[in-house]
Formats: sequence, structure tokens, C-alpha cells
Amino acid sequence: MSRIRLRVAAALAAAGTVAAAVPALAAQPATGQHVLLLSVDGLHQSDLDWYTATHPRSALAALAAHGTDYSHASTPVPSDSFPGMVAQVTGGNPKTTGIYYDATYNRALLPAGTTTCAGAKPGAIVDYTEDLDRNKASIDAGQGLPGLPGGVLAMTGSPQTLLDPAALPVDPKTCKPVYPHQYLKANTVFEVAREAGYRTAWSDKHPAYEMLSGPSGTGIEDLFTPEINGTAPAGGDWTSDNASTQQYDSYKVKAVLNEIDGFDHSGRTKTGTPGVFGMNFQSVSTAQKLPASDGKTGGYQANGTPGPLLQSALDYIDHQVGAVTAELKKQHLDRSTTVILSAKHGQSPIDPAALTRIDDGKLLDGLNAAWKTAHPGAADLVVQSTDDDGMLLWFSDHSAAAAAFAKDYLLGQSGTGNGITGAAKPFTKSGLTAVHAGADAAKYFGVKPGDARVPDLIGIAQHGVVYTGGKKKIAEHGGAAADDRSVPIVVSGGDGRRIPAPVETTQIAPTILRLLHLDPRALQAVRAEDTPVLPGFDGQR
Repeated sequence: MSRIRLRVAAALAAAGTVAAAVPALAAQPATGQHVLLLSVDGLHQSDLDWYTATHPRSALAALAAHGTDYSHASTPVPSDSFPGMVAQVTGGNPKTTGIYYDATYNRALLPAGTTTCAGAKPGAIVDYTEDLDRNKASIDAGQGLPGLPGGVLAMTGSPQTLLDPAALPVDPKTCKPVYPHQYLKANTVFEVAREAGYRTAWSDKHPAYEMLSGPSGTGIEDLFTPEINGTAPAGGDWTSDNASTQQYDSYKVKAVLNEIDGFDHSGRTKTGTPGVFGMNFQSVSTAQKLPASDGKTGGYQANGTPGPLLQSALDYIDHQVGAVTAELKKQHLDRSTTVILSAKHGQSPIDPAALTRIDDGKLLDGLNAAWKTAHPGAADLVVQSTDDDGMLLWFSDHSAAAAAFAKDYLLGQSGTGNGITGAAKPFTKSGLTAVHAGADAAKYFGVKPGDARVPDLIGIAQHGVVYTGGKKKIAEHGGAAADDRSVPIVVSGGDGRRIPAPVETTQIAPTILRLLHLDPRALQAVRAEDTPVLPGFDGQR
């Protein structure tokens, strides 16, 4: 594989002000710079280190050798896909973006399906997952394309049209559904870049990722979102086995290749190569979660190195990165394109012996029952729970007493879960090491008590705990553990430097704008949190 040499010095010299706004469909800015963002769900810094050390001739090794490797990067908390991806394109954490997870609760909105808003009681589940699709069983989310799954490349670049309005929460002021992009509280790099005249594109796993277009809803011109929870030819959804996940990811890779060649994601319409574009990969995440697939054992080995299935998934990612960088060179875009490799989140636990699966349904049923026993006639305390390897709870009662009750209950629960082999494994304190509830939960996230979106309780899981009712899942994300949050950031175009200083994935967003000659502080979250550009991109590189 030819080693890529991507020039970024010119882009770093002129980051003073935001370029003047131009019509959205204007020609590309004269700078001719491009940024290609590749986000690999589940990829740890340790995975990248292992792979590049054992595959020194690989595309990933070439990317690191001719780039800058930020070896101590962290995702936001919670380490879920939504806040993780939003961080990379806004520069903000949940306190600023308002995005805590893909399935949450809002005390100020009205429930989905509300049509008579006057006098309606506020409080709504905000479910921005595959459940919004008009048909979540299909890879095209209900568009009705022929020749699926291969024909999915003809899928619309405006996936908002594939969302069911009746499944969306409702704004009491307008009595209209709140689309994902409207729920985001901060603008995105796509909006800033498009306003400056750059074309924009992105590929992700659900139509609900139209959120990334930003509050305007117009940031991404070409958004390709094949539904990963659609039914795959092998049966189950595309995450049920790793071969299916790789097939699914390959559709998105093809979209990126088409965009490098100057077409839209389908390869049918000549549009010009986007200034900001990229995709999300799912293959590594599937290989980390599945106990076995394709005749290979999933997850990690006892010494913390990738097992057979995960090695296969990493090989797949390496091949795709190689294909993308080769296409950039073929189109003579290698010197004007910066490739950024990172991840929305990691996965926990890496150590298989640390795994403890706990049925969170039983814990929450017990909490609700105890609450109603102590408060006869009361409704269930928990109105929304989002538990993966952390615990986020929203309550029907927002009092300090309710918060204290839930905290005491959960920390008082012991029981039996199961470990990596499925054998019984005891747990204490509901599998939690700390609980922040009520005002303390708001303080944990850095927002004011009473915020309409913030959880009433966040539980920090003990290392290795995964909340699930079965024995199939061997890893998960969403918590605050190092295994969840320690991800790579590699930016091409450097000299192979490794920077060990702590950085955050929020810093990707202002860096993207710096590379495009745009002002990072055009991003609202960058201004609110004073998010810096990644070290080396501050005019000194």
C-alpha cells in the first residue's frame, strides 16, 4: 500500500476568521482542502497500537507513520454513539449539546403522538434510534428501493423523509414533532463548512443521524444512512454476525469512494468531492460484543490482545482504510485531504475475566416496587432507563427525597449475574461503584439542577459490568470506564509524532475547521466550552 502524504501546512496558516457566507450550492472554496473523518465504533487506542505493531506494512500503520497520533484521547461521558459522534462534529459535551444518549427523556416536551397540546402534561421519552424509521426491518428504512440490499446505494441523501413523525416527541410551543436535528443545541462543522461554500457528506447507521446536520437541518447535503438494524440476508439484523456487519459497512465505504471520485454517495450524480465528509464503521464493535461469529471467538484474549474475530474485523478496517487512501491518491486528492481516524466510543471490558452480566430489568422492577410500597398510590419512579455498562435513569418524581431513595436502594442491592462462560457470578451494589442522583447528577454533567434533559440518576458501573438480561453480549459501551473512553485520534499529514498529552474527541471539530481555513470559534460548543484545536494545529505545526 502506498504511504499517503497529506499536506496540511497551508490549511493551518490561515485560521483567523470565518469565511464569508455564500449560497449553499456555490462552487468549492478556493482553498481546495478536504477533511475525511473515519469513526470506528469500539476502536481502542490499544487496538490501534497492537495492530500497527503487528502489521507494520498496513494502511493503518502508514496512516500513523505519516500523521500525528494522539495516544491519550478520551470520549465524552456517557460513551454512547450519539454524544460520541456529536462531540466530534460540534466540539461539545452533553452539557452543551443536550445529547446524553440516543434514548433519553425530556421533562419539557410532550409524548410522541400528542396532537392536542393545550393542557397536555409534559414529559416525553426521546427515542432517536431505529425506532423512528418508517420501516426499521429494512436496510433502506422504508424507502421501498428495489434490489436490496445491494440497491441501498440509491437510498435518499435526505433521510429525514424516512422518519415517522408520529414517533417523535412534540414541542408544546408549536405542537409539532421535534426532529433529531432540532433537538441538538449546538451547530456542527457541517453547517459552518456549508455556509462557507464547502460541499458536505456523511454516512452513518440510522436515519436519526440526520441530527448531525445541526439545528438548521441543512448542514449535510448528502447523508447516507442505511439502517443497521434492518434484516440482513443471513438472518437477524446486520450486527447479528460479523460477516454481515462487514457487508453493511462496505456499502458506506462505497459511498465514500463515490464521493472521493466527485459523485454523490450513490455514484450517479456528479457533485464534486466534499470539503467535509466521512463515515462510521460498525465491524469492530460487533466483533467485540459477539461471543462468537463466522467460526471465530469474539472479543479479547486473556492477555488483552484482540481475539480471532476482532483480528478479522481489524483486518477489514485496515483494508477499507487502504482502499480509501488509494482512491484519494488516484484522484490526486492525497495532498489536499486530511484523514482523521477516531471512534465514537470504545467497549468494556477488554479483560474477559472481568465481565459480569447483570439483569437491570430486575433491579429496576425492584426499585419501582419499593418506591410504590413506600408511597402508596404513586406511579413507577423510573420513567426511562438507559443501561448498557452504565446506568442513566429519569424519574417521575424529581425531588431530593426520590433521588436519595433510588440511590440508597441501588447501592443496597446484591445478587447473582453471570460471567464470560455464563456461570453464575455474584455482584454487589447493583454492579455500581458510584451513584450521582438529583442535584449531584446535574453537577456531574455540569448543568443546573432542574435541567429538562439531564438524568435524575447516573450510575457508574464497576469495571466489567454489562447490564443485559441474557448471556450473549460480552462487552458494551455507554459508561465512564477507561475501556469505554480510551480511543485513538490520528490526523494524517504529520511526521509520525506521538503526542501523549490528554486530549478529547471534542477537539476534532475545531481542528476540522482549522484545516478548512475556517474559524473554530464559529462552533457554539467551542465557544461555550473553550474547546481547543488539537495540539500541533494551533499555528505551530
